[in-house]
Amino acid sequence: MTTARVLAQAKINLVLHVLAPEASGYHSIETVFLRLDLADAVTVRVDVATRTVDCAGPAVPAAGLGPAETNLAYRAASAYAAATGWPSGFAIEIDKRIPVGAGLGGGSADAGAVLRALDALAPNALGHRLAELAAPLGADVPFMSIDSPMALAWGRGERLLPLPVLTPRPVAVLVPPFPIATRDAYGWLAGSRGAYEPEARVIAPEALATWEGVSGIASNDFDDALRPRFAKIGQLIEHLESAGADIAMLSGSGSAVFGVFPGERDLASLGSPAGARLIVTRTSDRVVRVDANR
Repeated sequence: MTTARVLAQAKINLVLHVLAPEASGYHSIETVFLRLDLADAVTVRVDVATRTVDCAGPAVPAAGLGPAETNLAYRAASAYAAATGWPSGFAIEIDKRIPVGAGLGGGSADAGAVLRALDALAPNALGHRLAELAAPLGADVPFMSIDSPMALAWGRGERLLPLPVLTPRPVAVLVPPFPIATRDAYGWLAGSRGAYEPEARVIAPEALATWEGVSGIASNDFDDALRPRFAKIGQLIEHLESAGADIAMLSGSGSAVFGVFPGERDLASLGSPAGARLIVTRTSDRVVRVDANR
């Protein structure tokens, strides 16, 4: 049996700048990605004739995740097969632990994990070219396909500068009782801006060398667009700030918010405003390796 297993780690965005839309309708971004220990478990088999993806686990919504062909992990495997001519079939199993529609990159993490798993099994690995293959799948997927736990990204996420990783810190993620679709978040952001002229903002890598430096520049452009629509988001951020988080902000395009805390502390007792779910995790200083069984 030819099988690969890997943990698909969630991410947070310590900085997220959204630039003006291009003629194609897509937005370029400037962002700082950082992986978390929170992860889905992904298994990929290539000794099969068909192409399937099966998702289970506590983070799968009651309504499911839709047709297999729209699943990012399935699309990633199909893209790998189209680019390399291998494999002809695949079976993907995902144990979902990362909340869906929360801005934590769960679908992208699964896609990146599938690309890395296939590359570990492939007769002719793509190596560093995985990020190029990942780019059309979504802005988070290239980062999820590389072996760096932290990176600065531009464009549509395909231009990546791996960064020296920060010392792991405890993180509290608060997930409100509603998801936010990325497409909707971008639409609301565009509507809130009107005629928008992007500011000349440059993220200096040296500002990302320490948690103190990151705290000084941490920001998310979606914040102003989403807080007026979802009062709960502002309440959750304020809850984390009052609990002592050095950084408390929206993750990606939402709906989850996260707090990064100094030192060791018992975040399980943090609590949360009514209706939100607390997930306790840590920032990660490594990318979990693929376990390949040929």
